[in-house]
Amino acid sequence: MLYNINMINHEIGQSKEDYLEAIAMIRKEKGSCLSIDVANRLNYSRPSVSIAVKNLEAEHYITRNQNGELELTKKGHAVADRIVERHFLLTSIFKTLGISAETAEKDACRIEHFLSDETFDCIKDTLQKFKEKD
Repeated sequence: MLYNINMINHEIGQSKEDYLEAIAMIRKEKGSCLSIDVANRLNYSRPSVSIAVKNLEAEHYITRNQNGELELTKKGHAVADRIVERHFLLTSIFKTLGISAETAEKDACRIEHFLSDETFDCIKDTLQKFKEKD
């Protein structure tokens, strides 16, 4: 089954979104992702990550292969892709406005979880219109 973010209750919670985003970004950077990579990226304890990973598996957002590598399911990708897109776009906007890279990253991380789809889509569409004018 193909997952569309509209098919998923995308109010899954900031913590789960953070985990899925971290897994997606780590896999993109390294090609694979272990629980320890997530713990290091998010600066969480190994036991906390272990519990979260079990919950994400039980909810069918991720799987673990025989080597212990974390892989996003289609459902997990739908959420992670949404959050990653928001993160990069918001960070880019904030940097363009003259906000320091560090603050832009932190603020994007906070805001990406709380913007409605309507607001984010309007921001994205407006930026696209400005790009087309140039």
